[in-house]
Amino acid sequence: MTPAARVQAAIELLDDIATGTPAERALTSWARRSRFAGSKDRAAVRDHVFQALRCWRSYACLGGAATGRGLMLGALRDQGLNPAEIFTGQGHAPNPLNLDEVKAGAAPVADADRLDLPDWQLPLFHAALGPEAEGTALALRTRAPVVLRVNARLSTVPQAIEELDKSGVQVEPVEGGGHGLIVIEGARRVMQTQPYQTGLVEVQDGSSQAAMEALDLPPGAKVLDYCAGGGGKILALAARAEGHWFAHDAEPARMADLTPRAQRAGVQIAQLSGDQLAAHGPFDLVLCDAPCSGSGTWRRAPDAKWRLTPERLDELCAIQAEILDRAQALVAPGGRLAYATCSLFRPENEAQSDGFVARHHDWHETDRRRWSVSAVGDGFYLSTFSR
Repeated sequence: MTPAARVQAAIELLDDIATGTPAERALTSWARRSRFAGSKDRAAVRDHVFQALRCWRSYACLGGAATGRGLMLGALRDQGLNPAEIFTGQGHAPNPLNLDEVKAGAAPVADADRLDLPDWQLPLFHAALGPEAEGTALALRTRAPVVLRVNARLSTVPQAIEELDKSGVQVEPVEGGGHGLIVIEGARRVMQTQPYQTGLVEVQDGSSQAAMEALDLPPGAKVLDYCAGGGGKILALAARAEGHWFAHDAEPARMADLTPRAQRAGVQIAQLSGDQLAAHGPFDLVLCDAPCSGSGTWRRAPDAKWRLTPERLDELCAIQAEILDRAQALVAPGGRLAYATCSLFRPENEAQSDGFVARHHDWHETDRRRWSVSAVGDGFYLSTFSR
């Protein structure tokens, strides 16, 4: 595919996404019916689409319309490129710009346009982040880093760096120590490398890694990941110490990849249904990485920013409170309950922690931390409680 053909493909995909099709589904369907597109073409089209989703409102301003053509026109103008060199109509290129499109477009002025946020989310950002709100919103307009976690059971940081380099993946240690590696070159090759396939490294965001390192984890502890999903956090905990590891999810299909991941990592994690939780408990640590808006991860899933509604946020907050109320009954005497989200918003974070303590007077909060959107990690929140 030519660069212009890639832009045309992105235009068509963005129009499809604008009708309500999730971005990943739209891209998968396009790839299946576009056998002519090589791996580099698919990667380039994906990059076009995801960057336009991150910058939907500002690109629409620059391009003069919130359509696929308008967004890609805005993207080219944002990069200082001449759209006429792409919009030629030759081969599979987009049709030439008409006079209205040539004249249309202006730099974004309104805050929601500049920061690429829905209007209703602006107060949430300011309430949660204060003077950091604008910088965080702007950071969400950029591509997220690829960060790996070295499995301390099987390797050291220097060993993992050496093995990845042999596989054509260049990394650097995340500042501050720990087991994080930020990928500098070869990110798309990580999962094909020997270090990944043999469990020496896992893909895990830097903030998520830091949060798991912050949890108190005595040797031999019984640990339950109550909202396990793919299992990244229980795997990170299991790499730190010997213990007994359990995972549960309200939708068990989300844990489909956990067994092979655990086998690669050299740990055993028992997956429990809801009916099995009480019989295997109580647990020394129960982690609730609750369903949330994912606002701290919108660099990675930018269409979620535009799909979120106030009603859905309220629904998520109700689910989070219910999860905490159920999970606390599974904690052993002297144990800890941990609540985590990848959200930036106070209603999902501090308000949930305060609400839990208000509802359960025998519990108190022992720690509360936030991680900002950064060069090595997503936005993340962690709160821990004890009786």
